[in-house]
Amino acid sequence: MDIPAAQFKAECLRIMDEVARTGRPVVITKHGKPVVQLIPAPQPHKSYFGHMKDSVTVKGDVVGPMDEAWSALSGDEDDLLIPRDKRKSRRGVKA
Repeated sequence: MDIPAAQFKAECLRIMDEVARTGRPVVITKHGKPVVQLIPAPQPHKSYFGHMKDSVTVKGDVVGPMDEAWSALSGDEDDLLIPRDKRKSRRGVKA
């Protein structure tokens, strides 16, 4: 919608409310030439904080010791530190 600057000046608040409500921009003209475009302000995004609240269930003790040995202490995965072309696969065959 195009409106002359004088009309915009007289009806500024009503036009701003209409743009916010409908989302349609308004072009303000001077002497028939477009000067300014009034567009709705972007809406703030909803916060993602707490987005997954109550979506996870903890079963058991998550901080206590495990029955399984930690690979950093047992050395189970030390072969992963060796370059791929020089490591042996866990089946004993070169990878």
